Amino acid sequence: MTTATARVRAAAAAAGLVGALALTGCSGGDSGDGSSGTPSGTPAATASAGSGAVTGSSGKLQGSWITTSKGTVVALVITGKQAGLFATGGTVCSGAAGTEAGMRMIHLTCTDGSKDRVTGMVDSVDGDGMKVTWSGKLGQETYTKAEGGKLPSGLPTALKQ
Repeated sequence: MTTATARVRAAAAAAGLVGALALTGCSGGDSGDGSSGTPSGTPAATASAGSGAVTGSSGKLQGSWITTSKGTVVALVITGKQAGLFATGGTVCSGAAGTEAGMRMIHLTCTDGSKDRVTGMVDSVDGDGMKVTWSGKLGQETYTKAEGGKLPSGLPTALKQ
């Protein structure tokens, strides 16, 4: 498989993933205070054992975020205090995101047992991007905000041969 073909497939997988995430939106009502209800059919998110509890609002972390890492497209979705992470190749993680001891934190548990993205500290976030430093060997990742179920600009595209 050529690099261009692999990039097209990764971008297509990301588009499908973002589209699926947009379709599985929250069914809970808006309380008017900026927080959202619990998505239907989704168990309440909990922090990883021994990692502390997220106590404050996730605020600026809200939304769908995309990055590529080691040839994998990664989507991080934060709604209320709940967080979900989906990566091409089958990694699915869920947990919590918000303020903890004055820091913006993300705590995840992955169904495949992966420990790459268990605890993340948000270094910076704005309307376009977010930098998260994950504990362990993965280190820092930079995410781009996806708006309205559309892929953000700047993702790899097919190269002309």
